[in-house]
Amino acid sequence: MTTLRTPPTEDQILRAPKVLLHDHLDGGLRPATIVELAREQGYDRLPEEDPGRLGHWFREAADSGSLERYLETFAHTCAVMQTREALVRVASECVRDLAADGVVYAEIRYAPEQHLTAGLTLEQVVEAVNDGFREGERLAAGEGRRIRVGALLTAMRHAARSLEIAELANRYRDRGVVGFDIAGAEAGFPPTRHLPAFEFLKRENNHFTIHAGEAFGLPSIWEALQLCGADRLGHGVRIMDDIETGEDGTVRLGRLAAYVRDKRVPLEMCPTSNLQTGAASSYAEHPIGLLRRLHFRVTVNTDNRLMSGTSMSREFGHLVRTFGWTLDDLQWLTVNAMKSAFIPFDERLSMINDVIKPGYAGLRSEWLFGADPVARS
Repeated sequence: MTTLRTPPTEDQILRAPKVLLHDHLDGGLRPATIVELAREQGYDRLPEEDPGRLGHWFREAADSGSLERYLETFAHTCAVMQTREALVRVASECVRDLAADGVVYAEIRYAPEQHLTAGLTLEQVVEAVNDGFREGERLAAGEGRRIRVGALLTAMRHAARSLEIAELANRYRDRGVVGFDIAGAEAGFPPTRHLPAFEFLKRENNHFTIHAGEAFGLPSIWEALQLCGADRLGHGVRIMDDIETGEDGTVRLGRLAAYVRDKRVPLEMCPTSNLQTGAASSYAEHPIGLLRRLHFRVTVNTDNRLMSGTSMSREFGHLVRTFGWTLDDLQWLTVNAMKSAFIPFDERLSMINDVIKPGYAGLRSEWLFGADPVARS
């Protein structure tokens, strides 16, 4: 592989193949879609009715520095996602938006229990979202963009339906659902409250990730890994609490941090979202820079594209500008994510060898054999 130390351009970042493991369906709606669905459904509680101002409101509300305040914004998106038609539309648009951003594989999570107020059953919710994902894949393919999307079914930490949702995820396994997740406020709601769900999934040899180490510290990460058996950590930024950096630049890993690195536990990091919720103070101070240098299995994700006003290309762009990362770094992160996906090994390998590596190789060749790099800057 040819190594280039020149940071990629915005256009190259956009065209680079990307893999997304942590993205919430109800956190990525188009503002115009929210307005249209609200009018159709008679929902009159939106803070703004103009799509541009509404998008701005979501971003401002999410910039509070509080995870709890950040989560409140979802009341409006979930409110317009209560019918089959709305769920199909939102899921389809999600896939097409990701494909337009260069995402080639994504795992999109949502909580079926949040979409039952208009009379849908849990099964109808899952089938509607799956149909929307398949529609989005077909429409993206028709536009010349290849993307594959799997669903993660999420249970809410504060609720008591996690075993039911885990069983639902298992029933729809190999039918569009690739795994399970728990989400919501960490403080006061440890993952161990949902041990029956995790024990069930382990007995069924199924995959699951757990939101941990975002707003709460090392105990949340330890419980997710050692008591619950998570395959991946949602966010995991607080693993930095177990890493010491000396004045001379030396780094010492605590036992938990060393375990996470040694076991290659994937960290689903969401830089912009982490800044909004106060889990990190700036891109420069975000743990992803050090964790990448230490070769943790870090991945880059969007979390909630609407609330964060972001995309995978924007996330990559922030990190390129902050850390001087190159196409080599972006490929490393993308391969990390693909290795950590919840689809079979041979399918992950095919995506890496047939889509991701050739895509980055093509971008590198532009520097070597294309137009003058100076003219591109």
